[in-house]
Amino acid sequence: MSTASHARLSLDEIAARLRTVPDFPQPGVLFRDITPLLSHPEGLASVTAYLQDALAGRQLDGIIAIEARGFLLGAPLAVAMRLPLLLARKPGKLPAQTVHAEYVLEYGVDRIEMHADSLQRFGRYALIDDVLASGGTAATVLALAQQVGAEISHCAFLIELNGLGGRARLGATPVSALLAL
Repeated sequence: MSTASHARLSLDEIAARLRTVPDFPQPGVLFRDITPLLSHPEGLASVTAYLQDALAGRQLDGIIAIEARGFLLGAPLAVAMRLPLLLARKPGKLPAQTVHAEYVLEYGVDRIEMHADSLQRFGRYALIDDVLASGGTAATVLALAQQVGAEISHCAFLIELNGLGGRARLGATPVSALLAL
């Protein structure tokens, strides 16, 4: 195992390590698969560094990562920034008391949960996920934080899908996306 540091990949090089899968999970959807990027250590390290740059200078009490691919980006970011990692999960996945909020999907209703004791009242958090599409999941986590008196002061994504209105659903919360597709 090498401990040598590597140069940061450009955003174009990161984009080249993504895979687009047509008609997944349903016909007409172009799924942006980040697994090829995750299998490239320099790619993941570069994404972590870019996300850290996006959050530089912000006073944060923690990183909130959305299940499941957000965990893969949020964990190395939390380590790099020496911040707690908090998980926003699908229903029934957390073992202790939870707070939750529901949101509407194109094909039904879903729910996001967090441990009731994870968010500090008046705490400031960054929300991390792989893709900002319609913004429903991220907006729900924002509402969940507000429900317990916390604030999401910044949202950061690897990819923002153009034309789906996700950024608008996040209101005045600052948003960073490394790639716009």
